Amino acid sequence: MHQPSPAATNPPEQPAPRTLKIGHFRWVICALLLFGTTKNYMDRQVLGLLKTTLQHDLGWNEIDYGNLVFAFQAAYALGLAVVGWLMDRLGTRLGYALAMVFWSLASMAHAMVGSLNGFLAARAALGFGESGIFPVSVKTTAEWFPQKERALAVGIFNAGTNAGAIVTPLVVPWITIHLGWRWAFIFTGALGFIWLIFWLALYRKPEDHPRLSREELAYIRSDSTPPAVRLRWLSLLAHRQTWAVMSGKFLTDPIWWFYLFWVPDFLERKHALSLTGIVAPVIAIYLISDAGSVTGGWLSSWLIRRGWSVNLGRKVTMLICAACVVPVIEASQARGLWTAVLLIGLAAAAHQGFSANMYTLATDMFPQQAVASVVGLAGMAGAVGGMLIAKTVGYILQTTGSYVLPFLIAGAAYLVAMAVIQVLTPQLEPARVGPEAS
Repeated sequence: MHQPSPAATNPPEQPAPRTLKIGHFRWVICALLLFGTTKNYMDRQVLGLLKTTLQHDLGWNEIDYGNLVFAFQAAYALGLAVVGWLMDRLGTRLGYALAMVFWSLASMAHAMVGSLNGFLAARAALGFGESGIFPVSVKTTAEWFPQKERALAVGIFNAGTNAGAIVTPLVVPWITIHLGWRWAFIFTGALGFIWLIFWLALYRKPEDHPRLSREELAYIRSDSTPPAVRLRWLSLLAHRQTWAVMSGKFLTDPIWWFYLFWVPDFLERKHALSLTGIVAPVIAIYLISDAGSVTGGWLSSWLIRRGWSVNLGRKVTMLICAACVVPVIEASQARGLWTAVLLIGLAAAAHQGFSANMYTLATDMFPQQAVASVVGLAGMAGAVGGMLIAKTVGYILQTTGSYVLPFLIAGAAYLVAMAVIQVLTPQLEPARVGPEAS
């Protein structure tokens, strides 16, 4: 009897389904944001590193320096009052390019002045130009990443704040010693035009980008996207979700400004360090801080992927960060240099983790068309807080010569911010805007 062949009795084996390759071009965009933020913070930190040098050369006192920080913050707040709205209308590609050109020229302008009034004008121009960085960066993240990856992406580009704070003390003291302080401003400002070449060459919207695969675009758009709505900027102030993000930034951003503009002076004054002697401690602080930015963004994203709600994942992460800031209260009394550095580094890391999730709250609660506007309003609130801390610290140091009270304020601010956010948005409910509000 004829036996059928195995091929006749068994159907042909089907090939195993291929694992869908999503692609990773969205992380190239994240890298552009990272380098842009790095450049931004290089421009900001030059003044803080040169504080003692400029006070000696130009005869400033503590109140004069506080007024310079105040001028930056006031212009930054003014810029944020309108720049978020402007970025939502210009779009990310053009908006970011214009902001980069403006603030890079303002940074270079510091080299052309020598009086206090000249520096006040240059600082104000720098603050106004830099106000676009975070609204446009968070808006870009909302366009290029699904919700479950946004906090990580924000944490990565936000790490540029620390990268800039690490690179600047490596190059600015050397330039100042060998070429003079004016060249420090020229060098850091000019770097923006190199970044601009890459931005214009590589950035497009996801749906228009020739290098983005259909699979990756589908992944980016995997979250349900609300229909486009035309929002009035002032209408956002009617939502408690807006006030939650604004309150968090108002209470915590000033602490970061304090670290950026006064920690180099604190290390020089408390621990008798020179301009070159503060390089290693400052780099250590911001290396630790870098880890906090990425870890804070990663942790909430990881918790959400593990099945936690967005509300619980974000807030547990932020509460952990807030608790990690508290020990900085002891920094001003620490006898050892590296004890103080580690305490400040831990607090700076916790701030960055907290901040990465603060920015992401705007993308959680608002449609893409409103994200830059909400982040702009929140940044404005943070800058107003920065104006207050600039005046406060300047007068405290001029009067007492002590950093005890500023570090006490720094240690308490984040727990207060968490309480306010919880009261205003207990469940991180999406704001009812546009057609949804009717």
